[in-house]
Amino acid sequence: MAEAYCVRDKTKVEIQDPQQITMKNGKPATKGTCPKCGGSVFRIGG
Repeated sequence: MAEAYCVRDKTKVEIQDPQQITMKNGKPATKGTCPKCGGSVFRIGG
């Protein structure tokens, strides 16, 4: 599973409902939600 940093919890968490996206500059990224607080988390580089 992919991990991302949650700004609200200030910890690394596993991304819940990960979605592969492409940023404006063409690079891959992963977007999802934090399982603890429900906030949005984002990881650059797939």
